This record gives sequence, structure tokens and C-alpha cells, in this order.
Amino acid sequence: MQFSTLALAVGLTAATAQAQDKGTVHLAYVEWSSEVASTNVVRAALEQQGYEVEMTALSAAAMWQAVASGDADAMVAAWLPTTHQDYMDRVGESVEDLGPNLDGTKLGLVVPDYSELETISDINDHADALGNQIIGIDPGAGLMGLTEDVIEAYDLDINLRSGSGATMTAALSSAITNEEEVVVTGWTPHWMFARWDLRYLDDPENVYGGAEQIHTVTRQGLEEDMPEAYAILDNFEWSPEQMGEVMLMNQEEDADPYENAKKWVEENQDVVQKWLSES
Repeated sequence: MQFSTLALAVGLTAATAQAQDKGTVHLAYVEWSSEVASTNVVRAALEQQGYEVEMTALSAAAMWQAVASGDADAMVAAWLPTTHQDYMDRVGESVEDLGPNLDGTKLGLVVPDYSELETISDINDHADALGNQIIGIDPGAGLMGLTEDVIEAYDLDINLRSGSGATMTAALSSAITNEEEVVVTGWTPHWMFARWDLRYLDDPENVYGGAEQIHTVTRQGLEEDMPEAYAILDNFEWSPEQMGEVMLMNQEEDADPYENAKKWVEENQDVVQKWLSES
């Protein structure tokens, strides 16, 4: 019994040393609920394989620049081919696009299902009820730039209010509680669609574009420096439904996104092993 305990201790010490030898993976992300979920899940998967992982929350522009400059190793938060295309155009030669990790995204203007608005062009007729504003998110987000284009394309006489993902959903929640008109910048996947009855306003000019994908993007040279971590990042993919599970967990009171990610990874090893199988 003593020998078994000693052997176990030695084994754990060796495993810890091996983990420390694998080095640290630096992940950059934007503080959208979807990217908080995905980045923490990737962190948990990498840690399961013995890596140390550091996460840095940045604006979208700074996130792309961090990966391009090598200050960050990777991101799993690149919305392409529309939302983040400007950033890709600027730094594309300094990064490596590993392709989509999630299919089925959408961008647009979102209203409660009870709203009288049907299309984006209806906004001018209801500007007073909307407080003459569309509720947006962080000003550096590609979604905000697209919404500025929407305002111009539809000749909307309304203001785009910047803030954050949290202030946007707080304003949405308040309006719904009082059954008031509200228009917010939205995207799928997002937990708000599971919490409330919402819909997108029709965009006949197709300014927001069609469905997008979320891509994994790494710095140049990561494959040579950390081939196993690179392979895990390359293999990482999941569905909007799976991401939605984690996002809903993160909306619970006093939720810890990192702890929720570890729990999800532990309970979904069949999915996670596919990310690790070729690494």
C-alpha cells in the first residue's frame, strides 16, 4: 500500500513536471458572451493536456493586433467573412486562419417578438418610441461598424449608442420587462435568444450579410513552436447549441465562466476527445 501511494505521488510529480514543460498558451478574446464561453472551453481543453493558459480580454482590433504581433498565440473569436474582415485585410499576412470552429452565426438588429417593427426601414417610423437610439455594444466591434453602414444605407435618423454586451442586454431586459419598443445590435449564438422571445429585423439591403462563421486564428510560427497546442486549436469545433449550453451556465448568478468551462469539458469528453485525438 505504501509503495502504491509512493508510486502515485511520483507519477503525479512527473505529470506536473511534464505539464510545466509544455509551456504557456496565450489566448486573446473579446468579451462577447459567445467568445467568453469558447475561449474558456479551449483553455480547459488545453489545460487537460498539460498546458498553462493565459487569457487576455481586448477590443476586437487589439485582439487581432495581439495575435498578428505575437503578443498572443491564438484566438477562437474571429467572425468571418464579414464582421472582422477589415482586421483580416490589415494583418492577414501575419496570422494563420485555421478555419471555422463554429458554423451558423448571424448578425443584425434584434427586437422583442411583440415589437411592431418588421424591417430595418421601419425604425424611422418608431424613432420616438425607441428613444431615438439603437442600443449597441463596444465601439470597436465590427458589428458596430456594420450598424453604422446600416444607418446610412437605410437613411435612418437615429443614434447608435455604444456600450458593452452587458449594457446592451440590460437595456433589452429593462425594455422587455416594461413591454417597450427597443432595438439592439445582436448576434447568434447568444444566450438572450434562449431567455427571451426575440427576432431579427428583416434586412432587405443585406448590409449585415448572410450567415458567418467563427474562426480560429493563430500567430505565425505557433505550429513549429507548439505543435500539439496548434493541433488542438486546429481541431477545435463545436455547435451553436453546445456553445449555448455554456453561455446559459455563465448567466447564472455568481457564475464563473472558467469553472463552467471546466465542468462542460469534463461532462463532454466525447466531444473534447475529438479535438485531442489528432494532436
